[in-house]
Amino acid sequence: MLGRSMNDLYSALRVYFYMQIFTRFETKEATLTAVESFSMECIKYLGEPTVSEFAHLMGISSPNAAYKVNSLVKKGYIEKKRSENDKREYHLCPTEKYMEYYRISQEYMNTVVERCKVRFTEKELNDLDSMLQIIKSELMPELDRGKITSS
Repeated sequence: MLGRSMNDLYSALRVYFYMQIFTRFETKEATLTAVESFSMECIKYLGEPTVSEFAHLMGISSPNAAYKVNSLVKKGYIEKKRSENDKREYHLCPTEKYMEYYRISQEYMNTVVERCKVRFTEKELNDLDSMLQIIKSELMPELDRGKITSS
């Protein structure tokens, strides 16, 4: 039952996001392909990764990752910033253009959070927050940013 509920919640959040994105496709505002959207979500999750860190997370070769990154740079969704520590290395940073795209998902999440504040008690909200933090930090070790970026 819990697995189904988590899957239903995840699916509902993604479907809402896709509904909003498809609306933009009709007005030709959106220029990201599905794979580029997934790539951007991963880059954003990692928080300014290098191309190598992005490739590692995605399980793809560095040349393949570089190709995807260059496409995203050309479209204006990320920029490469030279590392302060190692001038040979560049970090991938989402641009404001991408952040506008990302806000579609974030705005809906904020709406759902506000609805939760009305529906649930403060204790229930605190319990939910604690459980979500445990799920993310302890039960999903494959997505530990520290392990991904240190490999």
